[in-house]
Amino acid sequence: MNDPRLSALLATVPGLRLKTGPADLEYYGRDWTRRWVPAPLAIALPADAGEVQAIVRWANRHRVAIAPSGGRTGLSGGAVAANGELVLSLERMNRVLAFDPIDRSLTVQPGIVLEAVHQAARGHGLLYPVDFAARGSCSIGGNIATNAGGIRVIRYGNTREWVAGLKVVTGAGELLDLNRGLVKNASGYDLRHLFIGSEGTLGIVVEATLRLTDPPPPSNVMLLALPSFEVLMQVFAVFRERLQLEAFEFFTDHALRHVLAHGGQAPFGESHPYYVVAEFAAGDDARQAAALAAFEHCLENGLVSDGVISQSDAQAAQLWRLREGITESLARHRPYKNDVSVRISAMPAFLAEAQSLLAREYPHFEVVWFGHIGDGNLHINVLKPDDVDEAGFVSQCAHVTDLLAATLQRHGGSISAEHGIGLVKKPWLDSARSAAEIEVMRGIRHVLDPLGIMNPGKLFDPPVPPGHA
Repeated sequence: MNDPRLSALLATVPGLRLKTGPADLEYYGRDWTRRWVPAPLAIALPADAGEVQAIVRWANRHRVAIAPSGGRTGLSGGAVAANGELVLSLERMNRVLAFDPIDRSLTVQPGIVLEAVHQAARGHGLLYPVDFAARGSCSIGGNIATNAGGIRVIRYGNTREWVAGLKVVTGAGELLDLNRGLVKNASGYDLRHLFIGSEGTLGIVVEATLRLTDPPPPSNVMLLALPSFEVLMQVFAVFRERLQLEAFEFFTDHALRHVLAHGGQAPFGESHPYYVVAEFAAGDDARQAAALAAFEHCLENGLVSDGVISQSDAQAAQLWRLREGITESLARHRPYKNDVSVRISAMPAFLAEAQSLLAREYPHFEVVWFGHIGDGNLHINVLKPDDVDEAGFVSQCAHVTDLLAATLQRHGGSISAEHGIGLVKKPWLDSARSAAEIEVMRGIRHVLDPLGIMNPGKLFDPPVPPGHA
């Protein structure tokens, strides 16, 4: 502990847990991206909001940048600390603070993992509906910082819809209590929504009040095999019209092959080029019959080639594993990830153009597609061949992302659907946001973080001071 700034920090926050060991610096200094070498100053693990506020005020006095840290499951470099930042890990602030049965809300600390929130809601007979495969390791604070979506957006929307109130410490060290769980509050700007999706650039969430809802009716899961990419949106239209969809997820045969390589049994006797996992309300005979009728309609019209419907919770989980296991199964290939979105109505035209673009630009790379077709979100994973060096691979993929961003711009889409901008997608922010919008965002950031200590370099670069160009 030779750095006098850290000595001052410990004097400011007596009893603060601080880590400086090389293994800790490496572990806490990165997220699921692996492009940057972690090089944080230290890791601070506050126990409560008061300690967070004291740390931020210390950082302002000593001009030390802060990298907020949750579960670090992000895929855009938003939690990377590669330039001497103090990592402020919220993992110790992981408790449920309160449950209100009248408001049907759960107040939690930001370091609580999503799965623990699910369990707490179920314990009160209710549901927190935001869900995705990283539920066992991602934190609520990180979910809020990226406005996380996941597999049930088609039914429930993104994280934003379920945040009733926030307590945040701004980059200036002020504690704000935003919206206080109110359903109606027409008293000026709703600052709560500025912090949702802000990627830690405005301040740090220290408490969140989450809305809960009734559990959904019993559901079934159907796995569909599709003969071609072109029929995908037609199948979605049929199922959306006839069923109460909870989720509608697609993936390719390449994705399935990687998942099965990790274990499991192929769902059909033969391989098909595309697959869909659809979950739908099926609590009575009429809904079950509607699901079978939808499948038979698609089968008769050549939109699907085969299908299987779950007969138990265990089988439903097995079918979901084919979709949720994709990211983990691809990790060893160090994929270059695109996470894009367009309006659902624009999806058919965009899909056709994007598929042609990627086939042309990646003739020798394996491209794995999957995503949340029901809400217009696609994940495109380009796998790095073993004989291609990392820098050359990233450079080539960045060139293709230039072309993909231009395609998205023509279709009114976004280069980041749910992973955030972070470091990875910063070069393409202007494809989704106008220059005027970005300047407004810079202004908001300056007001809440005047010295620019909060997650600097993420989302966009600060303006160059006059005379320093």
